[in-house]
Amino acid sequence: MIEIERKFLVLNNDFIALAVAKNRIVQGYLNSNPERTVRVRIKGSKGFLTIKGKGNESGTTRLEWESEIPLPDAEKLLAICENGVIDKIRYEILSGKHTYEVDVFAEQNNGLIVAEIELDDENEFFEKPNWLGQEVTGDNKYYNAYLSNNPFGNW
Repeated sequence: MIEIERKFLVLNNDFIALAVAKNRIVQGYLNSNPERTVRVRIKGSKGFLTIKGKGNESGTTRLEWESEIPLPDAEKLLAICENGVIDKIRYEILSGKHTYEVDVFAEQNNGLIVAEIELDDENEFFEKPNWLGQEVTGDNKYYNAYLSNNPFGNW
């Protein structure tokens, strides 16, 4: 239930050739308050409901609870979400014992590419591929909840 994650901007599309999975994700927020976000997501043909707590001081660690829900329920919940639905393609790339999730954003967030890696410990070593750019862990403007209200295309 505790998520330890680091985020990075992506320098180029070199990661695409390394992808072991690719899925379209559409998600919205029933609550985008950073203290407790409530997200509805459709990933491929599955629905999910996720609640995330506020991150720690470094932004790497926070409470996360997620449960799969029926796709029709996810579609209904998306219809009542706050404005600003996120639409992206997620690529999964294996790197050592970890998996990077690289999100290529579309629509109002077009042009933004962010990589995330989940860790077991905040100080855990992980490989940094050459396509990985500046670290943005803890920078709220790169959180999906923020992007739903303040799209990258408006920066």
